Amino acid sequence: MQLAQLLLLASLAVGLWIAPPAATPPPESPSAAPRILVFTRTLGFRHDSIPDGIAAVRRIGAGRFEVEATEDPGAFTDENLRRFAAVAFLSTTGEVLEKPQQEAFERYVRSGGGFVGIHAAADTAYEWPFYGGLVGAYFKGHPAIQPADLVVEDPGHPSTRMLPARWRRTDEWYTFRDNPRGRVHVLMTIDESTYEGGGMGSDHPIAWTTTAATTPAVGKGRGWYTGGGHTKESFVEPLFEAHLLGGILWAMGVDDAAATTATAPNAP
Repeated sequence: MQLAQLLLLASLAVGLWIAPPAATPPPESPSAAPRILVFTRTLGFRHDSIPDGIAAVRRIGAGRFEVEATEDPGAFTDENLRRFAAVAFLSTTGEVLEKPQQEAFERYVRSGGGFVGIHAAADTAYEWPFYGGLVGAYFKGHPAIQPADLVVEDPGHPSTRMLPARWRRTDEWYTFRDNPRGRVHVLMTIDESTYEGGGMGSDHPIAWTTTAATTPAVGKGRGWYTGGGHTKESFVEPLFEAHLLGGILWAMGVDDAAATTATAPNAP
């Protein structure tokens, strides 16, 4: 063997001997949990149950989704909103967003973002037509807090399938400026014969969804609204927590049957 060949083989052997072992690639990090933005700005009446509502969303979301709460309308930008699977308006009141913020939220919903409206979300943004279609109906008035019977109309939805067919509970019961049936998918109605001070008659929706099927303006988005949630007690009520959890998961595009068939954290 020629000298040049011997030297080449020797150099290759040394190179192999001193080369460090290949690094083991790090394990892939688990995908981040989905997030919900809870927006609670008020420019009208302010519910003292708002902190209880935020706490309840955090509690029912534990292990399922992360929660960020804000009163800052500056959170409504394209860049920030894309971090969230859904945005909840929790007893907001008044004209809470300026036009650029409204436009960012419209783009967010139309591109597939979720909306959750809780109680006074219906007493919000009367001058914003897109929001009116998304929330489904605007607040008109209410009688005193009292018990009433709610009647489940869609027992297959994640926010109602854990509920009894006739659900008696206490809250502040909204009447709306008009009946949203026909432009929303009604999940639950309230039986006005079971309480004093109704005003919508025999067909009084109290929880519903909005999608492109009912409200074309929402595009790929999905909206869920419940009229409950005025009282602090609502947010430690097991069935109301389960109802809320089911609505949030649905708005996020998640159907967690295990979470929404049986319980929320306070359920027996």
